[in-house]
Amino acid sequence: MGFGSYDESEQQDQDVETDDSDSVAVHETDHDGEMSFESDTDTDDLIDRLAEMKDDEDA
Repeated sequence: MGFGSYDESEQQDQDVETDDSDSVAVHETDHDGEMSFESDTDTDDLIDRLAEMKDDEDA
């Protein structure tokens, strides 16, 4: 067998028993509201910091 090949007979009819009692209900904590925050940082300072972060990624 080469890299990435598999026995197709092993890929058929796989019945898996699962227990959903420990699963997470993704919509249980949905929130339809607003979010806001206050910051003492100036917009220009934030833009400058973003530019610095982008420069760091490129390096």
